[in-house]
Amino acid sequence: MDFQVFVNIGVGAAVAVFGWFARELWVAVKDLKEDIHKIEVDLPSHYLRKDEFAEGMKEIKEMLGKIFDKLDEKADK
Repeated sequence: MDFQVFVNIGVGAAVAVFGWFARELWVAVKDLKEDIHKIEVDLPSHYLRKDEFAEGMKEIKEMLGKIFDKLDEKADK
């Protein structure tokens, strides 16, 4: 066999391996994009929104304010 045949086989094998690797990367990136999209869609339904947190904290602060007022009244007596 000629040297050119070995070069052609080597280059062909290298290109095939590179093509397989590029395809695997392409599929992995595609799957990651789908997973991120699912997370973006599901995120608001699983976690507390900022405005809901603010409303809850407002209620807690009002309750604590009432408790502190009662404690101050008892301390004044």
